[in-house]
Amino acid sequence: MGRKLAALMGIAALGLGGLASFVAFEPSPAQAREAVIYKSPTCGCCKGWATYLQRNGYKVTVIDREDMDRVKDELGVPDSLRSCHTAKIGAAVVEGHVPLEAIERFLAERPQAKGLASPGMPSGSPGMDGPKVPNTIYTFGASDPKQFGSY
Repeated sequence: MGRKLAALMGIAALGLGGLASFVAFEPSPAQAREAVIYKSPTCGCCKGWATYLQRNGYKVTVIDREDMDRVKDELGVPDSLRSCHTAKIGAAVVEGHVPLEAIERFLAERPQAKGLASPGMPSGSPGMDGPKVPNTIYTFGASDPKQFGSY
């Protein structure tokens, strides 16, 4: 985006400024988003997932909590879908190592659900070391959990 803006500014400087008025610049969805992540103070992979979001343009606030089950209960995360950390991104609840592609798709489509979950701690998922294994993502909150995709 920076190169495009610089090029348009250069065109405007050459007296072709009218062209710039036809181009709308919007931040990418990730750049416009904020995430509040609740995690155990001792969990390293949660820090990895927070860093993953930051590297993809999110403004991240991390809140260490000793009572993660209470956080998950309050946010409506089903026991069967729990992982190590829980995030709020806008009105959505994001549980575990959910990849950015799934988050962005969920936020764009706005399905009738409270949030997304990546149960457990899948190897190779964002924030997790190890070889990549299929990471099945589920929606929850409006009805029984449903598969949202595999990443």
